[in-house]
Amino acid sequence: MTPVLIAVIIIGASFDLLNGIHDSSNVVATMISSRAFSPRVALGVTAVAEFSGPFVFGVAVAQTIGNGIVDSHLINTTVILAALVSAILWDLLTWYLGFPSSSSHALVGGILGAVVMAEGWAAVQMPGLIKVLISLFSSPIIGFLVGFLLIRLILLLSWKATPRINGFFKRSQILTGIALALSHGANDAQKTMGVITLALVTSGYLSVFAVPRWVVLLCASMIALGTSIGGWRLIRTLGGKIYKIRPVDGFASQLSSAVVILTNSLFGGPVSTTQVVSSAIMGVGAGERANKVRWGVAQEIVMAWLITIPATALVAAGLFWAISHIIH
Repeated sequence: MTPVLIAVIIIGASFDLLNGIHDSSNVVATMISSRAFSPRVALGVTAVAEFSGPFVFGVAVAQTIGNGIVDSHLINTTVILAALVSAILWDLLTWYLGFPSSSSHALVGGILGAVVMAEGWAAVQMPGLIKVLISLFSSPIIGFLVGFLLIRLILLLSWKATPRINGFFKRSQILTGIALALSHGANDAQKTMGVITLALVTSGYLSVFAVPRWVVLLCASMIALGTSIGGWRLIRTLGGKIYKIRPVDGFASQLSSAVVILTNSLFGGPVSTTQVVSSAIMGVGAGERANKVRWGVAQEIVMAWLITIPATALVAAGLFWAISHIIH
């Protein structure tokens, strides 16, 4: 293997580790904030489920990211290296600031910036890019609507229930939490699988795009390890700053998020777990009472969403230029 390809694999694994740390909050925040589980138990269960996700639901998302956005015959491994480094830098910045931003947007932006800088728009496969963008930008809206409608339905069905129903919603979160973690592993871990496999194709180690089993194992292990470490700053943002989450809110937001993410995963649509979970939490809160949601935090999150792709695209373009000049 060439030094650049080895660097791509190492940095790709590091991106998945950081992704697990960064996005663990999205999966466990409501479980912890609603006091359904202790932080240690929530993170442990989530890590195991995330590792299992790609093996249970396949690698359709990896196919979309690695084989649907760019023409592998027109790019080289340096492009992929620049894209990954750009995404990691963005994740580190937003993690430090406590912003629940999107690792998925960061990776897509990095790929676009590096590819366009290297080969121009001719190397971008527009149908695949459009599919990715539609999936990324429609999923939070759908997450909000599903959360809003689901909490309304739950409140309608349980309006005569006694406070003991809170015990049911607490216990039920073991199922909804596992479902959300499985869907996260089936979506987010696959994005790096697609990128590493693309690097193997562009380097000539694979003749056709097919995700090797060792790549699946590597990426699933790293995102699970990152989740077990946890991102406590982001857990506080999602779990408490939007509004005070009760067991019914945790149950509804987890179920809503899992349905949206898993549906996209089965059809190969990459989504931002951060966006979907945040939107579902806001949808559930708005479904109970609009002024319950602290919309100022939501506005900060939306701002991070809007600038991620342009910012990482510019950084990736600059990194590709710099790496190319260093190598050559």
